Amino acid sequence: MSLIVMQVGGALPTGPWDMIVQSSPVIKVVLAILTLFSVVSWFLIFLKWWQFRRVSKQADRFFAELERTSRLEDAYRAVMKLPMSPYRRILKESVNFFSELRPGALQQTESNKHEALTTTQLEALKMVFAKEIGAERDLMARYIPWLATVGSVSPLLGLLGTVLGVMNTFLGIAAGGSGNIAAVAPGVAEALVTTVFGLGVAIPAVIAYNVFANRLGLLAGELEGFSQEIVGALAREGRV
Repeated sequence: MSLIVMQVGGALPTGPWDMIVQSSPVIKVVLAILTLFSVVSWFLIFLKWWQFRRVSKQADRFFAELERTSRLEDAYRAVMKLPMSPYRRILKESVNFFSELRPGALQQTESNKHEALTTTQLEALKMVFAKEIGAERDLMARYIPWLATVGSVSPLLGLLGTVLGVMNTFLGIAAGGSGNIAAVAPGVAEALVTTVFGLGVAIPAVIAYNVFANRLGLLAGELEGFSQEIVGALAREGRV
């Protein structure tokens, strides 16, 4: 009834903004929730973009430093001067673990140059790598699932607002006794605004989620490859 009175007694909405302003309280509540979801989604998108961009720059600088060294201990001393990054943390943990297994092994001398890790110790070192890579992956994955949540829930909220708006429209038509297209169309169009808004919130969130999930997988692969390079460096130097 309220929609019919508004449409007959006042000016008909001429655009999306008029539909929002003249919409029922229920639709305004749905639009407010979707607006909040949109703000959170875009904040997370920019946050994760900045984090992945920072890690990419750190990786370029890290590997540039590694290329200037030929031995593991030299690489360790060089990269410890760099800002903290996933690659630096993995190298630090691996070197610390290796040093605990073979104290003084990084300062290779005639007395310890033939000492190598046993198969069990090498497997333990690989487990350290796996734990650190998992921790780094979990750290970078933080908040990414929220984008998937926004992308899946927003269209449903939009559909909910549309259904409630259409129900309100037909109740008003039934109460007012007017069923022509001029009375029905504005109310249905107003109800569809929430579906459009919900899709507008969901589409960027879903795209960003897929992009960040892909970059997360690439980062995990790079860290896994880097851990294998460390094992290879130990093998070349006769330490494993």
